[in-house]
Amino acid sequence: MSDLPNEKMPVRSHLEELRTRLVRSLVAVGLGMALCYYFREELMAVITRPLVAVMPKGTHLVFTGLPEAFLNYLKISFFSALVLTAPYILYQLWKFISPGLYVSERKYVLPFVLSSTILFAGGVLFGYFLVLPPAFSFFMQFSTDFLRPMLSLREYLSFALKLLLVFGIVFEIPVVIFFLSRIGVVNPRMLSRQRKYAILLIFVIAAILTPTPDAFTQIMMALPMMVLYEAGILVARWGERRARRQDQ
Repeated sequence: MSDLPNEKMPVRSHLEELRTRLVRSLVAVGLGMALCYYFREELMAVITRPLVAVMPKGTHLVFTGLPEAFLNYLKISFFSALVLTAPYILYQLWKFISPGLYVSERKYVLPFVLSSTILFAGGVLFGYFLVLPPAFSFFMQFSTDFLRPMLSLREYLSFALKLLLVFGIVFEIPVVIFFLSRIGVVNPRMLSRQRKYAILLIFVIAAILTPTPDAFTQIMMALPMMVLYEAGILVARWGERRARRQDQ
């Protein structure tokens, strides 16, 4: 069997394949969401724990609209379903892009799914344990006997879930760099030469993606992104060496 990518598919076939993968992913997320909604109280307790731990005594999270609590439960269930079904979604992504890979590379579906899932989960856990608690502790220190917080559940979830999702996505940098190098958009030498510009761009991206303008959150996002950028260079070099051996 030839170790070359499949012949180019018509645009219509690509769109049909994309639709199939999207539908399967959405069905999986829908089923996961139904399961997570059953455990909505437990998930609510987990996701609000970093804030509740530093809230002044006697304060509570509040909701200000009749459907707000229900909608926030749905939001938590949806986010939890994304984390739960991430391996299946990533598998569908692999099946969509695999026709453009070498035959010998398509067998790496398991390493791809595992590494991408671990990186995504690692990003979410990094944000949950290392970013949210000190950030909330910093913000809540401005509470006084005169100035008391009235914390909205909707605003808290909008901030926390967005931040955790962003961390999960940016932790996929090594995987993204690997595929960009495989299709010839970047290469390890170029990435190394442009490191100083990449660092500047990383801080700009961190400033844009973080839900709040505080420097702490931006730095806590930029630092792992720089480490992941270096990891992406190493992965790209590994992929380049494998490609050379296959061409020989």
